[in-house]
Amino acid sequence: MDRLQRSALVMACAWLILLFLFLPALIVIPVSFTDTRYLALPQDHWSLQHWRHLLTDPRWRDSMATSLAIASAATALAVVAGTLCALGCWRIAGRWGERIRLAMLVPLVVPTIVYALGIYRVLVTLHLLGTPAGVVLAHAVTGLPFVVLTVSASLAGLDARIEQAARGLGASPTQAVRLVIIPNILPGVLSGAIFAFVHSWDELILVIFIAGRLFTLPRMMWDGINDNLDPTIAVVATSLILFTMLALLAQMRRQQREIK
Repeated sequence: MDRLQRSALVMACAWLILLFLFLPALIVIPVSFTDTRYLALPQDHWSLQHWRHLLTDPRWRDSMATSLAIASAATALAVVAGTLCALGCWRIAGRWGERIRLAMLVPLVVPTIVYALGIYRVLVTLHLLGTPAGVVLAHAVTGLPFVVLTVSASLAGLDARIEQAARGLGASPTQAVRLVIIPNILPGVLSGAIFAFVHSWDELILVIFIAGRLFTLPRMMWDGINDNLDPTIAVVATSLILFTMLALLAQMRRQQREIK
């Protein structure tokens, strides 16, 4: 087998793996247009009744608005805290910087159920259990590692002397960060923001533990699965897939323009 054949074989295997991972998620798209009252493929014709139900039912609309507000606030907190943490580790460098950066990854390493139990006790102490602020705080902490990772990756390719040059020209530390460093690592910040937002938008286990009577979109989907397998769940899943794909494609296009 020559080199060209081996490359073609590797490419074919890669596409098969991608299709295996991605195709099951696409099944929900035709299901969202079903003409039945339960989760199934369209029987006689394709229908928009469940899409109309998503837009007209106040429970679904309220849950979407709640998820959007929580994800936006949590993303803002995660971006600010994660960017500052990555900048601090970049300046410290050495062993301590690596240790701090590793500690920031704990929410990704610890199982979500374990973290949910821990944050439950913390929010009880802070009297934030069952409040939007408590959910935002929990989502911001779990979204923090994504921002730290992406911003740290951007800082790894940034020459530290650029800040020294800005300071030498009279810029204050705040001005050097705001006008020199941040513009150079903006792609990493935006990538972290997208990942943090998608993470908060999709999070379920934490919401079940700490949200009380607060219903986000994933929790509405969970209740729909437990109660009667409402096909509106497939509509929401389709919307989430499309939204996530558009957000990632937009970020990829932006990164390509930055490279050019």
